[in-house]
Amino acid sequence: MSKRILHITNGDVLTNYLDELDFVGEKLTWKEMLCEGPTVVEINSDKFLDLRKSFFNTFYDIDLDTEIIKLELNKLDAYKEYTEIILWFEYDLFCHINMIAVINLIMQKQIDLPISLVCSGRIKGSKILKGLSELTAEQLIDHYKNSVKLTPEDLELAKTIWGIYCGKDHNLLKPYITTVSSFKYLSNCLKAHLERFPDSKHGLNVLEKNILEIVKNNTIKSEHHLLGYVLNYQGYYGFGDIQISRIIEKLRAFFTNDEQQIILNRKGHEALLGRHNVATEIDNNMVYGGLKKFDFQFNKKQNKLIKTVLNAH
Repeated sequence: MSKRILHITNGDVLTNYLDELDFVGEKLTWKEMLCEGPTVVEINSDKFLDLRKSFFNTFYDIDLDTEIIKLELNKLDAYKEYTEIILWFEYDLFCHINMIAVINLIMQKQIDLPISLVCSGRIKGSKILKGLSELTAEQLIDHYKNSVKLTPEDLELAKTIWGIYCGKDHNLLKPYITTVSSFKYLSNCLKAHLERFPDSKHGLNVLEKNILEIVKNNTIKSEHHLLGYVLNYQGYYGFGDIQISRIIEKLRAFFTNDEQQIILNRKGHEALLGRHNVATEIDNNMVYGGLKKFDFQFNKKQNKLIKTVLNAH
């Protein structure tokens, strides 16, 4: 019996790349960014799509076309036509949250097919981590040939993490940072997730602190220039333009932007020095799965999330 493959990709760019390289099989393109905004466990539900539509409209002024999403996801309903599923996702938090959601959707639909993962990141001879679409054709084909078949334990791990992410206690993710699995970048992504809550000392999360340090240590000519820097030096987050632009916008109180250069102002320097907690001065009311960003802070000494003072009751 010949193989009939369903490829689930992390976006249109990769889907088009696979088509250009004549990869055989049906392609399902995942069109979401579940690392931000509210989520519920049941992905295959109207409640889920309504939540996401409302989120994109409120936070990004984007009218999410849920019909396009449904059209793509409906390809899973024809699972009996396939003999295996290949997941194409990358090393970063953006991709990993989407990936565990995809796995959960497959499990929710009770699809019993072999599932393999093609995941990029560290590339021999490169000092930087690379996304799948950044690979040469030869590298991408080699990644495909070395795809990792996910075990039942891997699938259960993804299901557990998705449930925690959609819930109210993200400290439950901590034990899974050291869990051995086929997801070799999962540990880095879980750490990155916890550290995007405000630091309990200075109130900046890792990305916000990184942005202010880039402004402090480099000649930044404009917010667009700053955006380019942050996109290239964001570690395991994998955020896109609209996400980083929104974070920069929320940090404007900490730098001065004239026609020549962006420089840290006094408030920005004090924030980096940790003189006081500036969390309440950053109007970034983002939601991560089941939690609001400002309801918790990350305590480095305790290595866990703690409730903010206003919510510590």
